[in-house]
Amino acid sequence: MKTDSLFRPFSLKSLNIKNRIVMAPMTRSFSPDGVPTPEVAAYYRRRAEGEVGLILSEGTVIDRLSSSNDKNVPHFHGEAALKGWQNVISEVKQGGAQMGPQIWHMGVMENHYSGWLPAGPFEGPSGLFKPGVTQGIAMTENDIAETIAAFGRSAADAKRLGFDCIEIHGAHGYLIDQFFWEGTNQRQDGYGGATLPIRSRFAIEVIKEIRKQVGEDFAIIIRLSQFKPQDYNYKLAKTPQEMEAWLNPLAEAGVDIFHCSQRRFWEPEFEGSDLNFAGWAKKITGQPTITVGSVGLTGEFLAAFAGESSDPSSLDELMRRMDRGDFDLVAVGRPLLADPYWVEKIKANRTDELKGFTKAALAELI
Repeated sequence: MKTDSLFRPFSLKSLNIKNRIVMAPMTRSFSPDGVPTPEVAAYYRRRAEGEVGLILSEGTVIDRLSSSNDKNVPHFHGEAALKGWQNVISEVKQGGAQMGPQIWHMGVMENHYSGWLPAGPFEGPSGLFKPGVTQGIAMTENDIAETIAAFGRSAADAKRLGFDCIEIHGAHGYLIDQFFWEGTNQRQDGYGGATLPIRSRFAIEVIKEIRKQVGEDFAIIIRLSQFKPQDYNYKLAKTPQEMEAWLNPLAEAGVDIFHCSQRRFWEPEFEGSDLNFAGWAKKITGQPTITVGSVGLTGEFLAAFAGESSDPSSLDELMRRMDRGDFDLVAVGRPLLADPYWVEKIKANRTDELKGFTKAALAELI
């Protein structure tokens, strides 16, 4: 496989990455009571030593009572958790990579299988987990203001601790995405509305607050998805015009890079073009984009997490699209979860050493 384009450096504001490979955020739940352990730091350092250019952390939650449905998902607030993240970024820097935390509020969630519950009820735009299913409470305007401020504090702490960028989790049916989606946002005030651009107000205010806290020269990434785990075939923007009306205001608010999550990177976003989500986002906004979705493996993540194994696959189609200029960076998930040295092996064309993925990889920090 000819992968030279993956190993060109990339620079933007606070980011100076040695290659175009990003470790995708992947929830691991190995941080007891929200505090990252030395084992978590060592997990990320191995990826840095394995030549990943930019590491995006697993989702790490802001300071709201019900921002998480899992007590072992890491926090990005509080003295103990931030001390743990200080250790993580120190180890990653020593390993030779750059890193940004993905900051997160889950919104209205199903109860965790462990039976653990947060100290307050789940909160979202309308208390809905999916259309017609109430699982929490509707946020007041004061709740919204406090949540926006909490996003800002976590971003400021990330910069203070020495991280190189921040990623906002605005995808996959979590809080910000619940505001985007008319199926979960039934509000009648200024945070609801009949169109996607109107329902983007919450996201825009989060972005603006983060920009205020980190300054103009600190890179802000937002992860977006058309699909929802509650509805994998759903599209927020059903046409290029609707996507333009959605994304351009986010860029104007302060987003530097769009991280465009889809299940399979090779699938076209709209009829009449083979551009994927990241390709369309770059074409529409002119901003750099990250593509992601079943890179380097057969099968896709839904089947994998349900127990189906995946084998290494060709990167030829990925490289064709990258060389064409469709996107700037490539996020890799399951291959790096299973093998911290995947990037080294790709760079050296040691394809015979590439590993597949099995669900067993989720049970430990390899």
